[in-house]
Amino acid sequence: QVQVVESGGDLVQPGGSLTLSCVVPGTIFTSKTMAWYRQASGKEREWVALIGTSGLHNVASALRGRFTISRDNAKNIVYLRMDGLKSEDTAVYYCNTADDQLPWGQGTLVTVSS
Repeated sequence: QVQVVESGGDLVQPGGSLTLSCVVPGTIFTSKTMAWYRQASGKEREWVALIGTSGLHNVASALRGRFTISRDNAKNIVYLRMDGLKSEDTAVYYCNTADDQLPWGQGTLVTVSS
């Protein structure tokens, strides 16, 4: 079964930047719209951004202008670039297909704190 692997999370100060990566093994990647999600402690998982196979993308309106999603179809990787990080961005970040077709990975923890 395909298991995604997220990485890149870290402790960062407010206003800082991070780029998260998600590797999706196998052939499913190139045919699926991919998405990033996040789950803060005590809250429901929420959608962050998605990107289609051609590169068309969308970002949650509250995050637009700070978060950017991209993908490398040759490497089966989807990225999430986060700028101007705020404390409320602290969460575990996950990737999956846009229709949640894959088993959820472990996620990668982003902590924004001074």
